[in-house]
Amino acid sequence: MAAGNAERTRLLKTNAGTLARTALTNVVREYPHHESHWHHEGVPIPAPKLSHPCFYGSFDWHSCVEMFWVLVRLLRHHSELVPAEEIRRVLDEHLTADALAGEVAFFTPDEHRTTQRPYGWSALLELTFETATWDDPDAARWSSGLRELSSVFVTRYLDWLPRATYPIRYGIHENGAFGLSRALPYAGYLAEQGDPRLRQVITETAWRWFGSDRDYPGAWEPSGADFLSPALAEAELMTRLLSASEFAGWLHGFLPGIADREPATLFTPATVTDSSDGQIAHLHGLNLHRAWCWRRLAQALPDDDVRIPAMGETARAHTDASLAQTSGGAYMVEHFLAYYALLLLS
Repeated sequence: MAAGNAERTRLLKTNAGTLARTALTNVVREYPHHESHWHHEGVPIPAPKLSHPCFYGSFDWHSCVEMFWVLVRLLRHHSELVPAEEIRRVLDEHLTADALAGEVAFFTPDEHRTTQRPYGWSALLELTFETATWDDPDAARWSSGLRELSSVFVTRYLDWLPRATYPIRYGIHENGAFGLSRALPYAGYLAEQGDPRLRQVITETAWRWFGSDRDYPGAWEPSGADFLSPALAEAELMTRLLSASEFAGWLHGFLPGIADREPATLFTPATVTDSSDGQIAHLHGLNLHRAWCWRRLAQALPDDDVRIPAMGETARAHTDASLAQTSGGAYMVEHFLAYYALLLLS
């Protein structure tokens, strides 16, 4: 894995500035915009910036939150590679108490209790975790407002997960495994602060949904609009709940053909025929999500596991297939792909 880590470091240094510039552009681009609304008779739908005074850009709410995570993550860990002063200025302008209070006001009504579930909820918790655990005066200020918004989604998770009998497994926003995985770090942070409820319900739900899964039909992937691999999202989540030896056994039962690169569809990068088509463009995200997952799975296994070489080679192939698409192309790719690129490279 050492060679793989060195290559990832090289790619990060090469791409960090571009990822930052893409995110800086996206978070202030209000249109085009996509959002699902409850539409009440006689009540007009406001402009995106009126509904979302903070997260109005990047085509849709959850992608905008992800772009802010890209900015915070790069600023926190790789400030020497990015325009740090400009990033701080943009974060200061957006992550204000008033703007975030406006986001709280949007999501608080009961009509929005399922809005952005679970993808956007977890994206916000992920962003909050990055600021809350950073010893930086600006981050402490940003975190204050973000925690208030996060508390809305924590409450929603605590209400929803015990009632969610069945997982959602398809490879887009509603995917349950990816949502739980992204929420777990903040859940762990809350537990350290004395509130273990979210971590407990996520852990219980993950085991209830996925703990006994065997012989997953990975050959059925991908679907035509996937940006997540349902199989690998589930396996990645389980890396967070098991020791290396325990995970090795669970993974053998879940995807028994990995050493032989079976099923072949999980080891073959997805073909993207039209990056301007918003649904087909998702497949670039799938390639980078798979690359991240294969690296995560390899890191979670014992060092001598015979499946690791196949995982590393497959991660590189998927990286090569789509990393270059994070900028300079259609907005249907650019509005979200930088998040998956940084998830992979960091």
